[in-house]
Amino acid sequence: MQFNGIDEKIEELLSMMTLEEKAGMCHGNGLFRTGGIPRLGIPPLVFSDGPMGVRNEFADNQWETIGGNWDFVTYLPSCTALAATFNRTLTERVGEVLGCEARGRGKDVILAPGVNIIRTPLCGRNYEYFSEDPVLTGELASAFIKGVQSFDVAACVKHFAANNQETERLAVSAAVDERTLRELYFPAFEAAVRAGVLTVMTAYNRLNGTFCSHSPELITEILRKEWGFDGVVVSDWGAVHDTEAPAEAGLDIEMNVTTDFDDYFFAKPLIKAVQNGKISESILDEKVRRILKLMFRLNMFSKDRKRGGFNLPQHQQTVLEAAKESFVLLKNDKGILPLNADRIKTVAVIGNNADKKHSTGGDSAAVKALYEITPLSGIVMRLAGGAKVTYYPGCVDDTHSRQEFHMPSNADEKTRVEIEEKSRAAHEEYINVEKRLNEEAIQAARTADAVIFIGGTGHEQESEGRDRADMTLPYEQDKLLERVLAINSNTVVVILSGSPVDMNPWINNAPTVMQGFFSGMHSGTALAEVLFGDDNPSGHLPFTIPVREEDTGVKALGEYPGGEKVCYTEGLFVGYRYHDTYNVPPLFPFGHGLSYTAFSLAKGVLRQVSGSCKEYEINVEITNTGARAGAQSVQLYVEPPKKAGSPIRTLQGFEKIYLNPGESKTITFKLDERTFSEFCINTGWVFVPGDYTIYIGTSSRDLPIAMTLTL
Repeated sequence: MQFNGIDEKIEELLSMMTLEEKAGMCHGNGLFRTGGIPRLGIPPLVFSDGPMGVRNEFADNQWETIGGNWDFVTYLPSCTALAATFNRTLTERVGEVLGCEARGRGKDVILAPGVNIIRTPLCGRNYEYFSEDPVLTGELASAFIKGVQSFDVAACVKHFAANNQETERLAVSAAVDERTLRELYFPAFEAAVRAGVLTVMTAYNRLNGTFCSHSPELITEILRKEWGFDGVVVSDWGAVHDTEAPAEAGLDIEMNVTTDFDDYFFAKPLIKAVQNGKISESILDEKVRRILKLMFRLNMFSKDRKRGGFNLPQHQQTVLEAAKESFVLLKNDKGILPLNADRIKTVAVIGNNADKKHSTGGDSAAVKALYEITPLSGIVMRLAGGAKVTYYPGCVDDTHSRQEFHMPSNADEKTRVEIEEKSRAAHEEYINVEKRLNEEAIQAARTADAVIFIGGTGHEQESEGRDRADMTLPYEQDKLLERVLAINSNTVVVILSGSPVDMNPWINNAPTVMQGFFSGMHSGTALAEVLFGDDNPSGHLPFTIPVREEDTGVKALGEYPGGEKVCYTEGLFVGYRYHDTYNVPPLFPFGHGLSYTAFSLAKGVLRQVSGSCKEYEINVEITNTGARAGAQSVQLYVEPPKKAGSPIRTLQGFEKIYLNPGESKTITFKLDERTFSEFCINTGWVFVPGDYTIYIGTSSRDLPIAMTLTL
């Protein structure tokens, strides 16, 4: 139906609802939907995970998949992969793919993107987030949201706030000072609101003692009053623990993982609380108004609501382009890359991630992909019979292959002996298989024209609900890689992961290293095209790769994972902010990324914006001085006046530029008053006068241009 005067129609609909109908719109009446009101023509809101594609279909009232061969979808690059592109336009296009496919699958709200800051390299959901930096996160998340919502689908930015670990996520209290929240953990959420995001999801954890779903400070004071958010706030599934507190705090919709829908806190208990006078019905009315307004914004009552589609060829092309731009060339000391396919007759592909699919793992980010091209498949297809490609996994990477036999507590002696023998035999078999796989890989490395080692992590290590124990590569990949490099020093090393991994055991002996991510259904195609020079790598690290875990700000200054409370005593010193301020050398710095061509930056020109004493423009010319076309992500960092507790410099702008050989272009950065402000408790954002240094370069450690500005 089509209405004129949305506010008036909302009031008309509201006046016709019973108390029970109002409450039904504010809680899950299915695992991924709220309750509609058929007699008034009001549909339910239908949700779906997630950031890497529309999740497969579930039964309405049980955690069982019901899709057959019709709910396969395009598998998108993870948020860390998108962040590595440093490309707003491309990220918006990926958002459009997700929005189109969500509409095509009949969804109203897609539960993405995640914008929590990568505080520790061990968080199991880092791959679902963008970066350790709030500016990069906020800019790309805003572009992603714009793309999603262009198809009459609401994006749902999550998890608000300070959800930076999976360990004890349902109860842990993050103890964070206000300046750190305002300058590090809140900005990406604020940017999402400024970009027009229509829904926000509250986090599982407590923040400074209060559950996020119950926090009036987070939901009402900051999100709604301060930032002007007028959309719908939905809980994470199972993040509500009471009726009155979250209702009064401003939460609109309670979702959960259980199927007792009538007993949700916002179901019968909410109705009873209103009837008993504990909660004013006007509070419930406000929730319903916001939900109805969202429905009107999504054209859910209109015949003109946009149609979507999924598994479209243009979607797959966008995913391929994003995947190619996500690969980060960390090292190319001998110029081994790009590989010359015309000169290579035998290729040995080694490693656990070479022929592994990742789409079905990660829990809520899992995707039922129409297809997924592994790195091995991509390499074989790229060489197209022009070279012989052989694959050697090199190690046993299936955690379930280590057969375990559990000893019953009441086992007699005979049973005990039998179980011990079976366990011993299974362990010996595992060792023998692993040894054989190792030796096959080593032998292949001796004789092949080209050796490509593809390792890293999978969703056995990186997943919702659990964190990694450490940064070590699983399945003893380090030992295998050390042996391979000792046999063939020209081995190309590719690491696929959603977070930094420990490279120390072999990095000094590896002349060529590529960092990749969970980059979607065309990850293998993209990798092959980059390795063989069809495309020039242009990715930059969205996080710092530390030499070791002990070299992170969280480990050196803060607390992780904590117990009932985790103290963020490192404050603002997360990622490169810690490394650069405390002069702790990283293995590879934030923003780092090499190319097959070369670029030069001319001296920057600083200009004050007319009529403003706190707004400036900086122009810098970049030239492709090499022989190949390529792209470079130019980054601007600002060093404020020296002050205790402040990072030495922070990212304040970035632009990605594509250039042909010999071509030059001018980049313009804009700085405003927020750039020159800090958050002070009890005061808010305060302009800080003094001497600022503006740096421009290609990583947090490669900053050849510097200029001083006195305010």
